Amino acid sequence: MTRLFAGTPFDKPPTCERCGKLETECLCPPPAPLLTPPGKQTARIAIEKRPKGKVATVIRGLKAEANDLPGLLTQLKTTCGAGGTIDGDILEIQGDHADRIAKVLAKLGYKLPK
Repeated sequence: MTRLFAGTPFDKPPTCERCGKLETECLCPPPAPLLTPPGKQTARIAIEKRPKGKVATVIRGLKAEANDLPGLLTQLKTTCGAGGTIDGDILEIQGDHADRIAKVLAKLGYKLPK
């Protein structure tokens, strides 16, 4: 069986761009993820009623791959003194904390719709 790119420049095994070793032998740390600055993102805050009368503050509009959502969630939970979770790209904080969250997000530089 012949390989598709046998004998071409594409036949070479992948190497690390930093150290030049084969990717399987490379010990370089992975590159830091590229995060989008808060000033270029719009966070949408809403209050949602859950089953059994529970209320949750929901933050949408922040992409998981462009943000440190776990770090942001921890900061918001500490500020509000409440529990919370991440569901995909959505942050959920238990209780009605829209005003507190809006102040924290504005202080961090996120845009908020009027």
